[in-house]
Amino acid sequence: MVVEVLAVVVVALVALLHLYILVLEMFLWRTPRARAAFGTTPEFAEATATLAANQGLYNGFLAAGLIWSLIAGGALGHAVALFFMACVLVAGVYGGLTASRRILFVQAAPAAVGIVLLLLA
Repeated sequence: MVVEVLAVVVVALVALLHLYILVLEMFLWRTPRARAAFGTTPEFAEATATLAANQGLYNGFLAAGLIWSLIAGGALGHAVALFFMACVLVAGVYGGLTASRRILFVQAAPAAVGIVLLLLA
């Protein structure tokens, strides 16, 4: 029972993280807050705003899938959560290897913990 609750909590936190990333990338990309979070310059942020917004949209899809899993519950919710957490893990590993190592800790590690908890639940 405790593992199930922890799994739900981690799925919810990962969903919230991806909603936050969506907001940063789609709506706040040019702001000092987003530039500090992603380590970009004003010039880079301006030049890549469209690309960041597209990336933010994909993060929103990950969040939507995780939220769907929480709403669905039961066996369907569990399967949906595993699928979307695996998507987050793959995206986090790829981003960690190609963009910034920090992504491994911010995105991939929580997804891996969530997957383990979901498998134990």
